[in-house]
Amino acid sequence: MTKSERSELLPGTLEMLILKTLSIGQMHGYGIAQHLQQLSQDVLQVEEGSLYPALQRMQLKGWVSSEWGLTPTKRRARYYKLTALGKKQLAQEVAEFDRMLLAIQRILGTA
Repeated sequence: MTKSERSELLPGTLEMLILKTLSIGQMHGYGIAQHLQQLSQDVLQVEEGSLYPALQRMQLKGWVSSEWGLTPTKRRARYYKLTALGKKQLAQEVAEFDRMLLAIQRILGTA
């Protein structure tokens, strides 16, 4: 699939998807990107230029924490983990996303 065939993320959804991914356990950035790409069946691809700034913002907000560790291939990587505040934020973001999706579905259903 070419880059032009992949879908862009809706504004505001990247952080929610990262939080959801980290709710399964700690991961390094590349692992987060791979997880999202695999679960979306290659529809969503998160570029490094979007992923790492988002992780940095989320760390500043206290939604994630990080520590250095080794990957299974013995490479040094920063591992991100969801915090208690991040769990609360995930619940809020999912609720807001569901509300917006329902509103969009109502509009599309009126055609």
